[in-house]
Amino acid sequence: MSIWWSLHLRREAASVPLARRLLLGTMETAGVDPDISYDLSVALSEACANAVEHGGGQGSGEASAAYRVTAYLDGEKCRIEVADSGPGFPVRRGGCAHALPQAGPTDESGRGLCLIEQLADHVHFRNRPGHGAVVSFDKILKWREDALLKVS
Repeated sequence: MSIWWSLHLRREAASVPLARRLLLGTMETAGVDPDISYDLSVALSEACANAVEHGGGQGSGEASAAYRVTAYLDGEKCRIEVADSGPGFPVRRGGCAHALPQAGPTDESGRGLCLIEQLADHVHFRNRPGHGAVVSFDKILKWREDALLKVS
């Protein structure tokens, strides 16, 4: 069995905990190990916070006021995708260690993409020309003994 859902959210700070709670509730109901659920929920929160802060287009239309979150729990893997309509990612060379700009030790922001890379098994950042940025990441799931969707 698999579960998937997609949300179309306003670029408002209140949307971040909403997406996180939906993911955590889905994983709890399905029987995913709480540590895996927590890691994915933090990564999702970081991706959503980036979409809220940076994901608006140049215009004032409906697309620039929203972003999309899609989650798939299928078999042994969870994949999450967050897409916005902002300017996209700057050109990056290599992994997070080479991300521009580098966050300083006392900075309150600038670590989200690196944190996503640390918490997920596979991460892909891409730009949709003229349409914004997409962050997708996945993680191999571990299941509780009483899991409803446990893979045999």
